[in-house]
Amino acid sequence: MANTNSNQSSTAASEQKRPYTVVKGSLSSLAPKVRSFIEEKAAICQPDNVYICDGSDEENQQMIDTLLENGMIQSLPKYDNCWLALTDPADVARVEKQTFIVTKEKRQTTPTTLNGIAGQLAKWMSPEEFSKQFDERFPGCMKGRTMYAIPFSMGPVGSPFSKIGMELTDSAYVVVCTRIMTRMGADVLKTLGDGEFVRGLHSMGRPLPLTKPLVNNWPCNSEKIMVAHIPDKNEIASFGSGYGGNSLLGKKCFALRFGGILAKREGWLAEHMLILGITNPQGVKKYVVAAFPSACGKTNLAMMTPSLPGYKIECVGDDIAWMRFDSEGQLRAINPEAGFFGVAPGTSMKTNPIAMKLVQSNTVFTNVAKTSDGGVYWKGIDDDAVSPGATITSWKRQENWQPGDKTNPAAHPNARFCAPAAQCPIMDPAWEDSAGVPIDAIIFGGRRPKGVPLIYESFNWQHGVFVGAAMRSEATAAAEHGGGKKKMIMHDPFAMRPFFGYNFGDYLRHWLSLEPSPHKVPKIFHVNWFRTNDEGEFLWPGFGENVRVLSWIMDRVANKDVAMESPIGLIPKPGSLNVEGLGDIDMKELFSVSPEFLRDECVEIDKYFKEQVNEDLPREMWQELANLQARAKKM
Repeated sequence: MANTNSNQSSTAASEQKRPYTVVKGSLSSLAPKVRSFIEEKAAICQPDNVYICDGSDEENQQMIDTLLENGMIQSLPKYDNCWLALTDPADVARVEKQTFIVTKEKRQTTPTTLNGIAGQLAKWMSPEEFSKQFDERFPGCMKGRTMYAIPFSMGPVGSPFSKIGMELTDSAYVVVCTRIMTRMGADVLKTLGDGEFVRGLHSMGRPLPLTKPLVNNWPCNSEKIMVAHIPDKNEIASFGSGYGGNSLLGKKCFALRFGGILAKREGWLAEHMLILGITNPQGVKKYVVAAFPSACGKTNLAMMTPSLPGYKIECVGDDIAWMRFDSEGQLRAINPEAGFFGVAPGTSMKTNPIAMKLVQSNTVFTNVAKTSDGGVYWKGIDDDAVSPGATITSWKRQENWQPGDKTNPAAHPNARFCAPAAQCPIMDPAWEDSAGVPIDAIIFGGRRPKGVPLIYESFNWQHGVFVGAAMRSEATAAAEHGGGKKKMIMHDPFAMRPFFGYNFGDYLRHWLSLEPSPHKVPKIFHVNWFRTNDEGEFLWPGFGENVRVLSWIMDRVANKDVAMESPIGLIPKPGSLNVEGLGDIDMKELFSVSPEFLRDECVEIDKYFKEQVNEDLPREMWQELANLQARAKKM
């Protein structure tokens, strides 16, 4: 007994000698690997306090109070427990140019491009360079601040699909948002024990006392932003940004870039995909996953209100899917997240009534406008969003903002809402099933005004992988320094271009390797809601009418004879796609593919493959391109 007391006294004395105070929790109660991680990073970052998060309601309220006191958030009394954060205008989006994968060999991270052309598929940093960049940023970066230790699970706690992480951060905003976006707290630590976990370190990079004033009370260090992933150490290090995907390390950093690396190692898939369940009038239910680039309606599809009577859509997730084949060969998926981090501008009762109902409570908004009666406002929101007599203050704190001001938008184009998935009105009953939901179809899509049909099915799995690899989409790109806007067709393979954690050629080989028995690979489709006529008008109404396309996909999953061959894939036979009640739909134009378009498309794909993937491209993809070129010549 005396020996036990001696050990306890020794531990207490050790904790008292530390240059920081543990203000919540106890380091001595943690598993050795977790404790070692916290102590190692605290010694480098030198916080005044260490706070071990438990995920409780009381803790969340404490974080909210801290953010209110620091002026980092405002209350939105028009709604229930909703808050608004306005960032420094220099910290508003993911930072692709400052996001790196750290490996010994460059080719582990990114393909060897043609003739030294700048690579677009992941950015590499050597371990030596990372060490130098780390040492220029992190030592002393948390002086005067509290280091919060956040244990979190990507996926339901204890699920065989799930992975556990620990993020250390000096941002209470990150604590609040991570509690929404993941399963977080004491239960995670119990499940982890002394097992392996992904280690995340994040700092806003503004130690106290400040050397220059903050903008909008938002700590960040935009000149030194860096987001680095170190696969050999299972670590993520993020510095300088407090925004979304740069600071919520469970999201794109862990769930996609790091998730992809883990998936490659362990034989599964981590993809930038929504997951939804669709039930037809006969009571048949199927689950599909879908990958779309930004601005292509991913969240809207995941939360669709179907126009056809008798159909029901239920949401499993709107952004990320982790998928594994079960013992029967069935592909199954979970949503590793526990919340939605959606783009606010353009969201309305017309475009996404489910999302509008979702964000009425327990939501953190970032960089939207605020109305004088405590509501929110952004471009495209409903006409009645602003109460009579209320005024609007823009995200840049411009008071009495007037609709129609195109020079200074009310909300930043990348403004977000962060809301719990559990309160979504159409969450699928199985969305937290630890075994995942069975996936019957994989959908790729993009914004293509010309040439690409509304829907087509790949000829087989290998062709489907080619369809994903060749994905292109119209992007609205503004010059970095405020130039004019222009529209271009961008390559975005698998809608993963910013999120690859390893060599894209190896990524394709991994997809191709999944086909052999006993795997029952799903059918693969491509959709395009955005085809236009010569006047620039959409040929397809979209939104809730997209259920008609999903219904045709269900027919194909059931192997119904409703498809015919075209040069790019299997398209609906005449009359097999339900367009009843839609009025005058130009079906001929909606499904036409001109020889000139297809030949130009082949040229663009060939150029992209040669320049960006080069000798790392699997021979199967070159063969599929040759097949497409041959079919184009026969037109």
